[in-house]
Amino acid sequence: MDRGVKHITLLGSTGSIGRSALEVIAGAGDIFKVVSLAANKSVELLKQQILAFRPEVVAVADEKSAAALRQWVKETGINGIDDRPLNVLSSQEGVCEAAAYEKADFVISAIVGASGLRPTLAAVKAGKDIGLANKETLVMAGDVIMEEAKRHSVKILPVDSEHSAIFQCLGGRPKEHIRGLILTASGGPFFGRRSDALKHITAADALRHPNWSMGNKVTIDSATLMNKGLEVIEAHHLFGFPAAFIDVLIHPQSIIHSLIELVDGSLIGQFSVPDMKGPIAYAMSYPDRMEGVMRRLRLEEISALTFHTPDTETFPCLVLAYEALSSGGTMPAVLNAANEELVWLFLNGVINFTLIPVIIEEVMMRHNVTGAGLDAVFEADRWARCEADRIVKENSGGGILK
Repeated sequence: MDRGVKHITLLGSTGSIGRSALEVIAGAGDIFKVVSLAANKSVELLKQQILAFRPEVVAVADEKSAAALRQWVKETGINGIDDRPLNVLSSQEGVCEAAAYEKADFVISAIVGASGLRPTLAAVKAGKDIGLANKETLVMAGDVIMEEAKRHSVKILPVDSEHSAIFQCLGGRPKEHIRGLILTASGGPFFGRRSDALKHITAADALRHPNWSMGNKVTIDSATLMNKGLEVIEAHHLFGFPAAFIDVLIHPQSIIHSLIELVDGSLIGQFSVPDMKGPIAYAMSYPDRMEGVMRRLRLEEISALTFHTPDTETFPCLVLAYEALSSGGTMPAVLNAANEELVWLFLNGVINFTLIPVIIEEVMMRHNVTGAGLDAVFEADRWARCEADRIVKENSGGGILK
């Protein structure tokens, strides 16, 4: 490896976080070198990324898309970095192999949803430091991941803007100095609305986030406040604080990305414009900082910074996440899997927006919690998806779907 150059694997390279990470890398000169990319099936975008960054390894989860990419590589004769042959892997196993690629120093885990767990774990077991944007990894199996990270001396650096903010605010302070963590939430596109105004919300309505440009799944989670609930669970595992120490405030301007409260009553927050390139760059360059990553925040241009208590009656997903964390074991995995399935059903017009928390709660009530070993986690994930689908089908003629 080149001295002083950090070699990067990017899992989820064609998603919103992946594209932003590549923008950061492209603007950083020769500080970083991409050696491995992984995506689901967006082959056309992946081809552009291959041409721009010349990795040695590319993994595509979808087998048909991987075959198409292999054919393109063969026809074009494209090579990877330093003109080495480009190795195209496929399936979930191929993504895990790319995640553990021996030449990488740092892995950005940005695959959306539960699919990110196995590749992230593979990278941890391979001793790679992680820039974690896949919160579901810690929601599903936080104890397992953090224990493996400790065993392999791996740093897990948060990429979510809220957790990056907490990480920066903590700054190595002793835990006994901390009274609590405060995660901020924009409130999404429906902040201030009551539940009776949400029954006829369309997917297009829910995807109009006022501040952030994100993938569809995360944007819907933001609209239901489930995203913030998942972040509460993630913060618990990342920073080692119990749920009672983790609070949420709605902050519509998305300028203060999170805060910590100290025992003397002081609050320390991290301010910046809403741009994911900031936390991505900080994780990649830690403990250094990069210049010119995002637009400077000019406080004199901000008319107000406001904060509100979440409306958990209208948006109960946040409460469900706290309940899942309190139950422990496999319950967070069930929460996450049911939510993923129901968000997909909502985006495809099968259920309405307000049914997402209703059905999640029903799935959780039907679940018998077990210990959160990996096998139990994956079985709970499978069960919860099937149970959510079963509830929808059982009620397709009426009941809760009305």
